[in-house]
Amino acid sequence: PILYYDAVTPEWLSSVLRAGGVEATVKDFTAKRVGTGQIGDSVRFTLEYANAPANAPASIVGKFPSSSEISRATGVALGNYEREVNFYKRLANTALISTPRVYFTDIISGTADFVLMMEDLAPAEQADQLKGCTLDQAKLALREAANLHASHWGDDAIEDLGWISQTRAAGNFGSADPNALTMLWQAFCQRYGDRLSADAKRVGEALTSNYASYEAYTGPKSLVHIDYRPDNMMFGTPAGGKPITVVDWQSLAYGCGVTDVTYFLAGALKRDAFRGIEKDFVREHYYERLRELGVKDYAFEDMWRDYRSRAFALFLVAFYASMVVVQTERGDDMFMAMIHSATDQAMDLDSLSFLK
Repeated sequence: PILYYDAVTPEWLSSVLRAGGVEATVKDFTAKRVGTGQIGDSVRFTLEYANAPANAPASIVGKFPSSSEISRATGVALGNYEREVNFYKRLANTALISTPRVYFTDIISGTADFVLMMEDLAPAEQADQLKGCTLDQAKLALREAANLHASHWGDDAIEDLGWISQTRAAGNFGSADPNALTMLWQAFCQRYGDRLSADAKRVGEALTSNYASYEAYTGPKSLVHIDYRPDNMMFGTPAGGKPITVVDWQSLAYGCGVTDVTYFLAGALKRDAFRGIEKDFVREHYYERLRELGVKDYAFEDMWRDYRSRAFALFLVAFYASMVVVQTERGDDMFMAMIHSATDQAMDLDSLSFLK
């Protein structure tokens, strides 16, 4: 059965481990909330065993529906919960990107009742959107993005998966409604107007007024994480852990892959230090990895055009998400940081010229 984290028992944890191939019996456990997710609540379970093999984990992490009714409703309406469960069940093994080992995941379709039980990635640590990443971490992230995008590049079979956004089978499910976006932008301005720069307001008005121009993409398609940012990445530390692991697959889509790269770099690196190297950095650490993996039908200048035209991705997610999840102080600060770093990127790249 699917349980909320406050109803978890040793017996249930034992069944989760066995589902994941670990024949162990949990005697007791402690639970502690971890992470900063807006749509789901994550909990670390530190385990005490009655009996267990040598490879039994000392702890595992579970992801459950948000304790916020608003966020749960958003997760159901947008298909976020079903998307993540299905990704781990059906695509994680072929996506080429580093993801956590999953012991058990399931969902009651059409509801917020889901659970995702996965490996504890510590001593790797979650990155922080507000603090950003180092250049070395950004190199890892761009390489992993290329791995994901190359894995199902131009794969027409993905178009038949209705739980993935922007596929032929999904139709408009999970897609943004232009009129709703305009209303959300207006509400966002009412809430945060005194914290918004003049350029941010200009970008928001242009994007919501010309959203069809942004959405009209006809180039090569691949899997796209969509929320590819530091908060959804775990990086290894001197104490250990995998170099990078990407989590939070609730927004998976099939579309313009380089969107993930634009989105990530908009918020992960400080613009002042990055402006002069942006194009070469993307070429070396993303584009060349795509080519290594067999993507030969995508000229660099075409990729760079797509990169520039996608510079609204972080801006769009920031104002949209801020209005459909529970409001928190950290969330406010994070969304403002995302808005202004995305604005700076769009202005640097002259991305407004694509909104016509």
